[in-house]
Amino acid sequence: MRPNSVKRFETLLSALGLAIAGLMASITSAVAQKNVPICQPPTAGEYLLLVVSPTTDNQRQLRSALPNELKTTTCQYLTETVTRIGGFKKIDDANRWARYINNIVGLSAIITTRPADTAQSPPSSPSQTISYNPQVLGAGYAVLVDYYNRPELASSVQQTVGGNVGFASYGQRPYLLAVYTTNQQQAYSTLQKLNDRGFIAVLVDSRKVVLLRSVVR
Repeated sequence: MRPNSVKRFETLLSALGLAIAGLMASITSAVAQKNVPICQPPTAGEYLLLVVSPTTDNQRQLRSALPNELKTTTCQYLTETVTRIGGFKKIDDANRWARYINNIVGLSAIITTRPADTAQSPPSSPSQTISYNPQVLGAGYAVLVDYYNRPELASSVQQTVGGNVGFASYGQRPYLLAVYTTNQQQAYSTLQKLNDRGFIAVLVDSRKVVLLRSVVR
């Protein structure tokens, strides 16, 4: 075999080796993501940050940007792989860390809580099929209420927020849409108000929410 042919053959082997190594790394990463546990719910009165971090690089960057005293775990929330950061007793603290993570690492965070005086209800598995025209919400904040297949809660949520309540889908699950706004303070205020009234509410990036019905009657 001539020298040039040998060099080309060695280059091909090297490229093939890199491709195989990259493929194996991707497979390993995919398998690791599939094995993540389901996220544990917040304790009574606790505010929880769930940072959407689907890749190991995301998770590594996030941990390197956080102090050691903040305990983090990787887990599955609905259809998302997230980093769970708990222990916040005030919504302002959770809000401050959510802004910090977004500014420093560029990752978005979900804030959820559990009312201090309400027992944890078991999550339901809604099976209804949505047949009307869905629309993805624009940039901003959405406060969603898990109604556990009890649509009669819509009137109570409406009274609490003082306005119409919609019906939306997030992570392939239906929720009551308590508020959709670009005003961050209004979103956090609504979340706090719903928590005080005993609802199970979450605050999420509205661009990941599909509006199914603007008003629930």
